[in-house]
Amino acid sequence: MQKMLLSEIAKAVSGTLKGEDKEISSISTDTRTIEENSMFVCIKGENFNAHLFAEKAYENGAVCVMAEEGVECSCSVIYVSSTRQAQLDLARFYREKFSIPVVGITGSVGKTTTKEMISCVMEEKYKTLKTEGNFNNDIGVPRMIFRLDESYTGAVLEMGMSNLGEISLLTKAVKPTCGVISNIGVSHIENLGSRENILKAKLEILEGMEKGSTLFINGDNDMLSGVESNDFNIVRYGIENENLDYKAINIFQDNEKTEFDIVWEQNSQHVILPTIGLHNVYNALAAFSVGLHHGISPENCAEALEGYVPSGMRQKIVRKNGIVFIEDCYNASPDSQKASMNALMLIDGKRHIAVIGDMLELGTYSEKAHRDVGEYAAEKKVDFLFTYGKQSEFSADSAKTAGLENVFSFDEKQKLAQKLLAILREGDVVSFKASRGMKLEEVIRNIYEGMN
Repeated sequence: MQKMLLSEIAKAVSGTLKGEDKEISSISTDTRTIEENSMFVCIKGENFNAHLFAEKAYENGAVCVMAEEGVECSCSVIYVSSTRQAQLDLARFYREKFSIPVVGITGSVGKTTTKEMISCVMEEKYKTLKTEGNFNNDIGVPRMIFRLDESYTGAVLEMGMSNLGEISLLTKAVKPTCGVISNIGVSHIENLGSRENILKAKLEILEGMEKGSTLFINGDNDMLSGVESNDFNIVRYGIENENLDYKAINIFQDNEKTEFDIVWEQNSQHVILPTIGLHNVYNALAAFSVGLHHGISPENCAEALEGYVPSGMRQKIVRKNGIVFIEDCYNASPDSQKASMNALMLIDGKRHIAVIGDMLELGTYSEKAHRDVGEYAAEKKVDFLFTYGKQSEFSADSAKTAGLENVFSFDEKQKLAQKLLAILREGDVVSFKASRGMKLEEVIRNIYEGMN
């Protein structure tokens, strides 16, 4: 982070500085991560109030705290009406210090994998700052922006949301030079009520972009395919539709890799992706088109994608005792659950076992969504379906009704793990998929421990 004076910060956030004007070199919202000469931002939540730790922040090295209520503290204080908003305002001010390409990403499903692939491609030309972990909300996005310094020549920043207006706030801080919307699904439909509102929320990304800049969208997505704009350049990528700027053809999937050709204008580029699933072809298309937009050669884009490595708990393939495990426990939606089953069936194995958990934040749509997934499991002819969670019982019921014989439902992870361990054989392929809140990785850990 570039150093800033407290007086400069106070002006940027329309705040009032009380105390000595000093220079800071980092910003934190957690007293455990405070460094010397930092500013501590006191965030007030439903179950916590960081204003109570202002003095602790000072003791840990902070030379200033930002607060929205009175605090007892031995260092300077910048008072604002809302620390959350002030941090976003400061992030916007700080972001404007850097004239670099910034790719802003949002979408219902796949935005993190898309971010990872775009970062791989951008690294071919730029030293790229990318969103880490789940730092994609009004606390995390400023945290990422403050990591910018003179060494970075590009950035890829992810923006999440659960309600209307949230992307609007984030994009005004990120100020993307181009944007990507991976798709419009049903994630957060509990809050937003309809896919039309989800589309509206995702399109808020344009509010932080300059007119004339480019928005890359999944042209096969039914909600995005009709997006038009007189103010922005819309670029469509996909596999199926005709009206696409970048299209994947000749797709071949074999165990742990996918090969395809990307065609655009009168050009073609062969791509080898070290992962499987059509959803990842879409992610790669987004990365490839963004790369070309930034002057990276088709060959270098393809080379970067071939070196892509899945991050965290996203479709990580583990081989153990002759069994293939696909760990994909970061998040889940109806679309990604089905994509996970597609990927499962693509890997050669004697038996294919799907372990699924509840998909959260679906509201009144939840029962139908879970039943659809169960029917899809039967349609794909998985050999075994294991479900964990109350909502996933609907998946189990529909799978049985659709003719799937080996279906097991559990409300305890230990019992699920015990049953799965009892039936596992060499040559099996097993996939795990659930919303993050279900913590299905605990089942995976029990399975691995039980196999040792």
